[in-house]
Amino acid sequence: MNLPNALTLSRIFIVPLLVVVLLTKLPSEWVGVPQQMLGLAIFIGASITDWLDGFIARRRGQVSTLGILLDPIADKLLISAALVSLVENKLAPAWAIVIIIGREFAVSGLRSIAAAEGFAISASKKAKLKMLSQVVAITLLILGSVPGGPSGLQPPPSVRPDVSFASFQEAAGVISAAIREQSLDIDGFRVLCYGLGRFMLWIVVVFALLSMYDYFTKFYGKVRDRIEVREKRRIRLLKKRKRRAGAAVQRNSV
Repeated sequence: MNLPNALTLSRIFIVPLLVVVLLTKLPSEWVGVPQQMLGLAIFIGASITDWLDGFIARRRGQVSTLGILLDPIADKLLISAALVSLVENKLAPAWAIVIIIGREFAVSGLRSIAAAEGFAISASKKAKLKMLSQVVAITLLILGSVPGGPSGLQPPPSVRPDVSFASFQEAAGVISAAIREQSLDIDGFRVLCYGLGRFMLWIVVVFALLSMYDYFTKFYGKVRDRIEVREKRRIRLLKKRKRRAGAAVQRNSV
């Protein structure tokens, strides 16, 4: 157990706390901090450990098998817990979250098969951009929420979360009003964050699908290469056996 692995484990243990803060009202009442601010602080702190554990491991030369195994698990648990909590709070559409989490299951399955076959699939730039866009989207949606919903948080009162693309129009209205009046109040700031967060979810979905395609392409290419190598090896063995059998027949005939 070293410092990078301890940070990774701490991110896993933070996940239940994040869910409790986002889905109940009690934690914010206990500490006297607005619920969305407390949840945002926990989420950003956990996200920072995602970068910090890898940086420290590479800097100190402490990259371990345990860390390589736990790091993607911790990332997926943190992001999935935050996204599911946002769906429960009516802050994010369920269809987008299903695509994002489904992509994680598919990629994890490919990585497991690749590990069993003896090779690894490296993360692409699109996957890294997807992770960054997920953190930005979740941050904006939490900032755009207000306490008081049945599950703890809810969208700003002036938005229509059930109407497709309504949040984009409302955010655009806030921007135009702020330009005219040269001021932005807290309610307008929340509507703006909410609209930008919903827009970022579309970007996350796009990057999720593109990065999943990259993973499938890399996986198929490596599996195909291994199948071709095995097939060539099998053909060579069959030819050797035929030559040996032919030589044995000639010796017997003599």
